[in-house]
Amino acid sequence: FFKQKTAYEMSASLVGSEVCIRDSRYMGKWFEIARFDHRFEHNLVGATVEYSFLPNGDIEVVNSGYWGNFSGSFKRAKGIAKITDPTCPSKLKVCFFMRFYAEYNIMEIDEDNYSYALVGSNTSDYLWLLSRTPTLPEEAILFLLTKAKERGYNTSMLKWVKQKHENQK
Repeated sequence: FFKQKTAYEMSASLVGSEVCIRDSRYMGKWFEIARFDHRFEHNLVGATVEYSFLPNGDIEVVNSGYWGNFSGSFKRAKGIAKITDPTCPSKLKVCFFMRFYAEYNIMEIDEDNYSYALVGSNTSDYLWLLSRTPTLPEEAILFLLTKAKERGYNTSMLKWVKQKHENQK
């Protein structure tokens, strides 16, 4: 009696050396669907992250969002990501504040469309559910939450991020 895999289980997999951050499909804009709350993102709504390659092979990371509500002040932070181990390009170190680098690990991704991702660090203190769109289908959310729990994350600590939709002003 084998359980048939859902579309999300078939298109996402444990990320390791087979998924390459150097693949341009990961570049571009991602919306934060949920995250563990930390002081550097506290009270941000409409939070997004954008990745782009730099000429030296590093990756520019730009986090942005609105303070408190969509009428609040717009906040933006630029950082640099580096692939630390070429044999495992889904593991990065990201620097936003001077020389402080933090682990940034792509743990799950929709390998077919790169439409969602689960990102964490080398501890269970940081977790993000990312999507290419401001919303994510419930099936994808449940899949990512299950995978996060399997890795020891306390998903009850997630903060669900308000996102502006195209018809909102």
